[in-house]
Amino acid sequence: MEKFIAVDRKEILKYYKPIAVDTHKGIQGHALIIGGSYGKIGAVCLSSKSALKTGCGLVTAFVPKCGYEILQIGIPEVMILTDVKKKCISNINFDFQPNAIGIGPGIGQNEATQKAFLKFLKSNKIPLVIDADALNILSNNKAWFLLLPSGSILTPHPKELERLIGKWDSEQEKFEKTISFSLQYKVIIVMKGAPTHIIDGETIYKNTTGNQALATAGSGDVLTGIISSLLAQLYDAIEAAVLGVYLHGLTADIAVPKTGFQSFIASDIINHIGEAFLSLESK
Repeated sequence: MEKFIAVDRKEILKYYKPIAVDTHKGIQGHALIIGGSYGKIGAVCLSSKSALKTGCGLVTAFVPKCGYEILQIGIPEVMILTDVKKKCISNINFDFQPNAIGIGPGIGQNEATQKAFLKFLKSNKIPLVIDADALNILSNNKAWFLLLPSGSILTPHPKELERLIGKWDSEQEKFEKTISFSLQYKVIIVMKGAPTHIIDGETIYKNTTGNQALATAGSGDVLTGIISSLLAQLYDAIEAAVLGVYLHGLTADIAVPKTGFQSFIASDIINHIGEAFLSLESK
């Protein structure tokens, strides 16, 4: 029997952990963002910056060589690792232990990238947030679902969800298929939409923040960074997903009176994350 939970401020305050007074960057979590391809390095910039702005102590981005200068100049606080290839990811290789990994923003579906993703999945045990073309690669290779670590967070928009679970004829069937998928592979599904629902087995969380301003390029990349950051800060997977979606929506609610719907862009989400956190801490 499904259980529905409305995600409002009262619910979120059960999850939210204020930053300890005596903390330092070494214990605030280290997130790794893997993605980017020629022409789509901006996606990793958005994910990496949003991970930092959500409180992560350290953020490393793994990108093709063509992304190196862009990230070093654009976001000096982020550390960069590069693939051997210039225009796409072909071999995911890093020599440290991140607390969480976000993979997929801007990554593309180059054949070399698909092979690298499979190799990565076979050896990875670190908590994952999977988005964008990483989801589409999975959809084309459904046997790979079995390689996902338990508690992985998948963040599909409606078309990506359809590729994952198949077509549906009604909202009820969409939820039934998503719940079934979540149970079968022990993953959390962030069903992006208006409103966004987070599916954790038979528990359905319905987000209450956000508005139509979020229907803009890069919005999902920012969400991937936010959730990856919370996961790296040792929130449980479901807490990271629910709190991440709530904060992401809240930025648009805070910003729209100033920006209007039309001129709100993904960077505005990042610029208002601080205010979203402050609203949780205000009495």
